[in-house]
Amino acid sequence: MASIGSLDELVGLLAAGRGLYVRWSMGPAVDLPTVSSRDDLTGVALPGLSASLLDAEPWWGDRPLRTWVARRLYDYAHLPRVRDRRVRPWLLRGTETGRGPDNEPLVRDVEPLGWIDERVIDEAVREVARHNGDWGPLDRLRRGRGATRGPGGGTPGARGGG
Repeated sequence: MASIGSLDELVGLLAAGRGLYVRWSMGPAVDLPTVSSRDDLTGVALPGLSASLLDAEPWWGDRPLRTWVARRLYDYAHLPRVRDRRVRPWLLRGTETGRGPDNEPLVRDVEPLGWIDERVIDEAVREVARHNGDWGPLDRLRRGRGATRGPGGGTPGARGGG
């Protein structure tokens, strides 16, 4: 699978079309045979892979897409540390079939588009660091900042990537 090597390259792909997702997992070879994530709390198999939609919301307006994408990547960059070092982000196109227990999109009919290189995550971290807001990645309880969001499945509460 190809690799996306810069944040600007990823932003360019998003600017060219909507409907792209990022999934944090061990990759399509592991995920596509079953195309199902699992809820960490209950163990229930979900009807699709948990993923994060990268499309900017309309309220984002004309703010930089680069910042939007950086934040979306940054929010789950803790997963390799808390799940498994082999967990990596990859870009995909798919059909949303529902929502998981943490309201994350569940996708099927997955078309893998490329690995998101670690350099892109490093760029995302630097982009987020340019802003001085009081927030952080979704493992906030580990950082002492309120309620936790489970690291499972690449999206909160779902196991098996995301």
